[in-house]
Amino acid sequence: MKKLLFLLLSFAGSFVLHGQPSLVEPAAVHSYVDKQANALEQQVIEWRRHFHEHPELSNREFETAKIVASHLEGLGLEVRTGVAHTGVVGILRGGKPGPVVALRADMDALPVTERVDLPFASKVQTTYLGEASGVMHACGHDTHVAMLMGAAQILAGMNDELEGTVVFLFQPAEEGAPPGEEGGAELMVKEGALDDPKVDVVFGLHINSKTEVGNVKYKPGGTMAAVNRMVIKVHGKQTHGSQPWGGIDPITISAQIIQGLQMIVSRQMELTKEPLVISIGKIHGGVRSNIIPEEVEMIGTIRTLDTDMQKDVHERIRRTVTNIAESWGATADVEIERGYPVTYNDPGLTAKMLPTLQSTAGEEHVILSKAITGAEDFSFFAEKVPGLFLFLGGMPKGMKEEDAAPHHTPDFYIDESGMKLGVKLLCNLTLDYMGKQ
Repeated sequence: MKKLLFLLLSFAGSFVLHGQPSLVEPAAVHSYVDKQANALEQQVIEWRRHFHEHPELSNREFETAKIVASHLEGLGLEVRTGVAHTGVVGILRGGKPGPVVALRADMDALPVTERVDLPFASKVQTTYLGEASGVMHACGHDTHVAMLMGAAQILAGMNDELEGTVVFLFQPAEEGAPPGEEGGAELMVKEGALDDPKVDVVFGLHINSKTEVGNVKYKPGGTMAAVNRMVIKVHGKQTHGSQPWGGIDPITISAQIIQGLQMIVSRQMELTKEPLVISIGKIHGGVRSNIIPEEVEMIGTIRTLDTDMQKDVHERIRRTVTNIAESWGATADVEIERGYPVTYNDPGLTAKMLPTLQSTAGEEHVILSKAITGAEDFSFFAEKVPGLFLFLGGMPKGMKEEDAAPHHTPDFYIDESGMKLGVKLLCNLTLDYMGKQ
């Protein structure tokens, strides 16, 4: 396998593109990118399969980063490693002056044990937060890395004609850094990944197991939710289970708090403006059946698509939890952690690049979608500079959406034929933005 990988990387580094068109001819440029993406498709698939078979968790993407860095160096790019722990930044300075365009791919896998029957299925095992688990690319980040490596190869071959600079952001820890560590896009921004050279716009895409191959989805404005982790501790008074009147029952109080949180969503927030979700995912309290405990801890998530609604709901949560607890004679602590901001697609940039999406995928395959309550730390890049984040089809053609396994599950599956369109989109967005400037 190591020898095969070395040969693949050697091939990538020596691969030279000839006959590139002038960037003032958009149709010719798209045709050229088309041909190069077609020729490179099998190589992109091979890269993806290697990453899929050898997944690495957040902030531990050591081997993935080495392969990426070697590839970019072979293409003649300026390469920075160790960014935000394991991130890699490649800089392609074009032969002509122009804007700086950033392209992003996330590299980390998840603590999920793969169940898909593939010859390159992951067999990697780990211990995650004290529990034995497999490791799997159950969100498609392996495809993101492979597609961006392919785009880098095509764009590097057009270097003399590039009207600007391309910054390739290979980002670790999108799924969140391990406890006690920093990571991800937020740390890359903090360490200056968008500053030298100063990035003007950033593009990213996410493959989707429930969107048919060949389609691409977009939404101007808030496209993915802000996420905040919430920890609630209810402090009561311990007593014997046969005499609840002798204490203050934090379990019953917690049940009322959960109901109260859902009443915030259904009766207090303007849901016609933007959707909002409050979910409790973990409850812990007590040691046995006949003891009412002293404390209950609840952990949950808050999802919002509007910054004003986000501030408002945080205040309402604190008030609701505190008041319900006090009405029982208990006390409660509410901790709402800083999470990912709203993933925001700049409306002007989205409108400007819509013709590129339509000419690349075909107008009938470009779909205006609704916002989703999942979160993405691409949001930290798009918070700093105008951004556009897209969803790329990875579901086999003809499959029903309800039959496709969701992301973050053991049965997650991606049809690799969808990756070629992703490579084309990354290239054409870059080239067309440069041309429009």
